[in-house]
Amino acid sequence: MKTNYLFRLLLIAIIVLTVLAILPLSLMASTSDGTWQFKALQEKLIKDGFQSDAILKFYQNPRVSFETKSVTLFFVHSEAKLNYDQFTNDWSIGQAKKYMQKHHDQLEKTEQTYGVDKQVITAIILVETGLGTTLGKRSVLNMLSFDDPVVRDDFWKNFKRKDEISKKDFQKRAIRKSAWAYKELKAFLQYTQNENFDPVTIQGSYAGALGIAQFMPTTLLAYARDGNQDGVIDLFTHADAMASIASFLKRFGWKPGIDTEKAKKIIYRYNHSDYYVNTILKIADLLS
Repeated sequence: MKTNYLFRLLLIAIIVLTVLAILPLSLMASTSDGTWQFKALQEKLIKDGFQSDAILKFYQNPRVSFETKSVTLFFVHSEAKLNYDQFTNDWSIGQAKKYMQKHHDQLEKTEQTYGVDKQVITAIILVETGLGTTLGKRSVLNMLSFDDPVVRDDFWKNFKRKDEISKKDFQKRAIRKSAWAYKELKAFLQYTQNENFDPVTIQGSYAGALGIAQFMPTTLLAYARDGNQDGVIDLFTHADAMASIASFLKRFGWKPGIDTEKAKKIIYRYNHSDYYVNTILKIADLLS
């Protein structure tokens, strides 16, 4: 009996070792490092023209994973609940004036180049990132890697705030977010490829916005500019952030001496919130 038992154990061990030996290394990697979550997404990106070795390398990085807690904010976030009044108090305006003094030359240059008021540029930087001090601590790559059925299913199972949204509404938003996130993810990977950045290391907001200007990747590709002429568009530098904000506003019609109503419509394109728009213009007035 004992001999037969040992023989069976030995036979099982041989079978297991044989199976492991013939398994593709890529499959073994995907099951050990968690990248099985993004299998369909990786295949889609590669099909759309991204280099397979680069995509596999990114998603095999242990820092890349789906962040359920962070993405939850996208489903329950309300722009109306944000407190923009904090940016119009005396302390915030004082800090903004110091910022304008510190970056005087670059702001003047940007205003002359694009015709966009330096006060408006500063106001946007103040509200978006506290003058470049609050840039977000979430992985942009992680936040935008949502267009994968395994990820979406796993997200709903672990969604801790089901009392705030029905499953039906969640599914509707998930479908919309998947299409949106994939478009932004492609733009993000294209941007990092263009500028030779490692996408795994770039951090931003819960929605995937990045840099001092908090541009989404598609906006970045279309409107971001190299403000300091160093050959790299880096929205984590003040000069490039200023030029990019000005480039965006100019593209939608900003001109020197623009009237208030037109200014409101253009700033609304930056952030679809009347509360945000009115705050930006109020700050700009206080800085004049």
